[in-house]
Amino acid sequence: MKGYVHSVETGGTVDGPGLRYVVFLQGCPLRCKFCHNPDTWQCKAGMGTSYTAEELVLDILKYKNFIKNGGVTLTGGEPLMQAEFAAEVLRRCTAQGLHTAIDTGGAIPLERARPAIDAAQLILLDIKHIDDAKCRALTGQGNENALRLLDYCQQTGKEVWIRHVVVPGLTDDLQDLERLAGWIAQYSVVKRVEILPFHKLGEYKWEQLGLNYELKNTPEPTVESIQRIRELFTKYNLNVQ
Repeated sequence: MKGYVHSVETGGTVDGPGLRYVVFLQGCPLRCKFCHNPDTWQCKAGMGTSYTAEELVLDILKYKNFIKNGGVTLTGGEPLMQAEFAAEVLRRCTAQGLHTAIDTGGAIPLERARPAIDAAQLILLDIKHIDDAKCRALTGQGNENALRLLDYCQQTGKEVWIRHVVVPGLTDDLQDLERLAGWIAQYSVVKRVEILPFHKLGEYKWEQLGLNYELKNTPEPTVESIQRIRELFTKYNLNVQ
């Protein structure tokens, strides 16, 4: 079995606990307007670097002494597009005593994603929008699969960290956020909520790919607005970062 890898980061600090080896896998069915990795959307021969699970894990193990108190995170793109490959990588890492995580937008149907979800110790779930219609307008797909994934994690006792990107004018409506916070608060497996400010670091990639970047004139959120949103989530007794 082979997988397609866009790139790796050997000292990641924002994709799960501790210092981590982060694997960016090719492929994503979403077309988020704020995506900073549009070069990961396609998943086919010639895109990224081809690895077997064994080859990738052998490279990960070169850094085992550095990440032994952190672990390995598979992200993308959407790592669950390559669910069987991801599952095999995660199982091999777990067997080596490494903590494992998947960073996902939850866009892949559970039936297809389950092998990788079951193999991971932590799920970093990006909920793009709690409103299905607004989620579809923002990403090209509704939120049904993401919410179903969260239900599955609750049923199986899988630890989840929720992530939400704040984009002014698109994902910062306080009524929507109040609804999202109330929804998340129902789940005992959610141990952390990360409120992430939108940024434009990937804008140049859109230009290089000849894609229309609709958020060219969208400002980054203010420190004050992010703090206000974090306080809103804290009202629901959530661990907010």
